[in-house]
Amino acid sequence: MDTTQLLKGVLDLAVLAVLRDEDGYGYDILRRLRSAGLDDVGDASVYGTLRRLFQAGALTTYVVPSESGPHRKYYALNAAGRAQLAQSGKVWRGFARTMDQLIGESA
Repeated sequence: MDTTQLLKGVLDLAVLAVLRDEDGYGYDILRRLRSAGLDDVGDASVYGTLRRLFQAGALTTYVVPSESGPHRKYYALNAAGRAQLAQSGKVWRGFARTMDQLIGESA
């Protein structure tokens, strides 16, 4: 199965989940997603998702100066993002249960 197609449907949820406990900048968020097991996630997909979630009002941003390079734009969940995470997580868990039942019946 091509996991890139699955990632398209859940990348918003994955990014929100990664930001639940700790703010992060683009590359840091990408690294956390990959270390969690989403090895096939692309750089452009994550940066596009961050922009889209920010424009939708689910994230806030702030800039942190860096002594060793360019300033970093950090992303943080706000109240709307936490609500979206809770709702999307509920939908995902229901979907995953259904798929587990379907796969279990046919396996």
